[in-house]
Amino acid sequence: MAHRGLVAGSIHLGIGEEAAQVGACRALAPQDYLVPTHRTHVADIVKGTDPGRLMAEIIGRATGCCGGRAGSSHVADASTRNLGVQGIIGAVFPVATGAALAQKRLNSGCVVLAFFGDGASNQGTFHEAMNLTALWKLPIVWVCVNNQYGMGTRFDKTSAIPNVADRACAYDMPGHVVDGNDVLAVYEAACVARARALAGSGPTLIECKTYRHRGHSTFDKNTYRSQEEIDAWVKRDPIVLFENLLRAEDQLTDDLIARIADDAKRANDAAEAFAVQSPEPAPAAVMEMVFCPSEVK
Repeated sequence: MAHRGLVAGSIHLGIGEEAAQVGACRALAPQDYLVPTHRTHVADIVKGTDPGRLMAEIIGRATGCCGGRAGSSHVADASTRNLGVQGIIGAVFPVATGAALAQKRLNSGCVVLAFFGDGASNQGTFHEAMNLTALWKLPIVWVCVNNQYGMGTRFDKTSAIPNVADRACAYDMPGHVVDGNDVLAVYEAACVARARALAGSGPTLIECKTYRHRGHSTFDKNTYRSQEEIDAWVKRDPIVLFENLLRAEDQLTDDLIARIADDAKRANDAAEAFAVQSPEPAPAAVMEMVFCPSEVK
């Protein structure tokens, strides 16, 4: 859709990062909250957002989750307790911390799961949030999707230590490095972290080592990575790895895979058709959904 000119600006793809997003979100209950990133559209869908409404939002249509106002980089969905993408790198941390503090004060029994990238982990807000959530034992699961690059800069060029999760010990919280291309490994780590948060023991930092197969955005020519490096990671595509695992356990057959692929294509085509055929927001609605309704005049 972006290459057909339907997206105003660029879009950030999460191809190659599906296991980190699916595994983490499958550990959540419907009442839990999600703070996504500009690249976690798969997580939005797993949390319950309708793919058609998500596509409509990305291309700025009135039927989108936010009425076409948010686009890809700010999308939120109150109906699924998706608190929305923060357009500023590092803003995820105070937003997620505040949401988790609210859950603790309300004694809601809900957990907040917040995604962030390796690049965001070098922001000052990261350290502030780790400290406060640990100090106050807030019910939050931090998930770093380390795809090796902050835009065009390798993580090892910007971090003095090899793992984001190694920083967790400084705040007296568990830190776990998992294979971000192994959906079951991510799911298991997220389940343990969620249970810990619900028990009142505070946050956990999970780092998913993975790789984005495409550039930083659809405008990125991707000249800073070698084709050999990309090919090596593509061979460990998380969807293919999970398919091979299920085949080895006799849970999948060629016929079943074909049916799943057909169902997925039909669902995708239906979502795209819904989005493309949806109207653009009316100019008169420009101020709607901007301010929270209030009795204060």
